[in-house]
Amino acid sequence: PRVNSSLSSDEILLEDLETEGERQLKSLLHQQLDTSVSIEQCKSKRRCFAPASFYKPFGEEAAGALSLSQFQALQESNKETASLRELGLSDQEIRLWK
Repeated sequence: PRVNSSLSSDEILLEDLETEGERQLKSLLHQQLDTSVSIEQCKSKRRCFAPASFYKPFGEEAAGALSLSQFQALQESNKETASLRELGLSDQEIRLWK
């Protein structure tokens, strides 16, 4: 039997489609096989990672019946403490700051 090699625009073979995963794998393969690398390229690809964050839920302080204004004040205080923690301050330093 003879197979028609010309396809109309409506007929697409699934085997001929390239998935996103295959594109990513090809891209990674080309990056690994490319050995012409300069120091400037390595520096431009360097990523800086943020330090690990510390999460402390304020459920214990908010337990019980609070008014909306009390809860909002507690939430604002928690935001300030979290931002000071992100700056790298310890709990003792944060208490001293407050």
